[in-house]
Amino acid sequence: MFKKIIFFLAAVAATVVVGALVSCAGGSGLSQWNETVYVPEYARGFRISAAEGKESVIITTFTPWQGAGGETRSLFIARNGEKAPEGFKGQVLEGDAERIVCLSSSYIAMLDALGEVGRVSAVSGMDFITNPYIQANRDRITDVGYDGNTDYEMLLASAPDIVLLYGITGASGMEGKLKELGIPFMYIGEYMEESPLGKAEWCIPVAEIIGCREKGIEVFNRIPKRYDSLKAVASETAYRPKVMVNIPYGDAWIMSPPKSYVGRLITDAGADYIYPGDTTEVSRTIDIEEAYRLVNECDYWINTGRVASKAALLAELPKFADVPCIKEGRVYNNNLRLNEHGGDDFWESGIMHPDIILEDLINIFHPGLLAQSGPLYYYRKIE
Repeated sequence: MFKKIIFFLAAVAATVVVGALVSCAGGSGLSQWNETVYVPEYARGFRISAAEGKESVIITTFTPWQGAGGETRSLFIARNGEKAPEGFKGQVLEGDAERIVCLSSSYIAMLDALGEVGRVSAVSGMDFITNPYIQANRDRITDVGYDGNTDYEMLLASAPDIVLLYGITGASGMEGKLKELGIPFMYIGEYMEESPLGKAEWCIPVAEIIGCREKGIEVFNRIPKRYDSLKAVASETAYRPKVMVNIPYGDAWIMSPPKSYVGRLITDAGADYIYPGDTTEVSRTIDIEEAYRLVNECDYWINTGRVASKAALLAELPKFADVPCIKEGRVYNNNLRLNEHGGDDFWESGIMHPDIILEDLINIFHPGLLAQSGPLYYYRKIE
């Protein structure tokens, strides 16, 4: 009996040792993938992590959609024959992506900034994309339509390695079908970032997807250097004009909070956002009467939506004809680079060029402050 007990204990010990060796040599548990590969400095919506001795990485999106409430989405990029860790429930991309479906034009801008826009195999809303390469190659780049009416046959025919997508108030309606087709996907949450630099920083997980993280870091690091330099110049001005934004959609005039994307750009350009109310992080809807009062108090009015002229603006808002910023020509819109179908490059390449947007705004609010500066790039005066 004693010999049987000794044999049993030896067998159990051997099993534990072999199991440990297999675990170390093969797939590893999810808890081991806790080494941070890249820590975002400005963005809050993603993390890139790895495990010791592994070439593969996990990209986690913390902001896949508005109000996600802690729900995340993850992508495992399998390299060197490595397998996803036990317990991983996200998407798996085998190797670096060569062919990419971009469901937002901002993802195209990120790939373009990386010098890799040629990897785009399909897009959503071809006519609204301003990127010259995409338009020059529209005969071979597939337009798969929109989320509610996606052409999955066309998407599948584009032979994608991955689909880059987004959610608005919930998970993308494409998730189920993409899983059924076996096409991996990843949520890009740049539109959720409040920091202009945070939006641009999403080019780094996109760079990771195509296997050029270091290049992505290099491309991105040039942006805050110039942005902060411009911001420093604007911060020295004693005069800080008041700035109004937007026009109504229907009867609703939406005002973003001061710490929002547009609020931060205005502040960094040496101006004061004329936001009504407190300093919460929630957008507020104001009525036309309150908007009229605010526009009368402001020095500049920007981001006037779809209007292309002073006449068009006053056709929509005839009561505003007597406000000073309109009469004195201090209304500017961010639609200088609008294509014939209404696609606005401000929301495309502007994601990767917050420094140029900031330069435009400084030139608008503080003419002559920047010694060496060319004409406006994204903005134009409404005349």
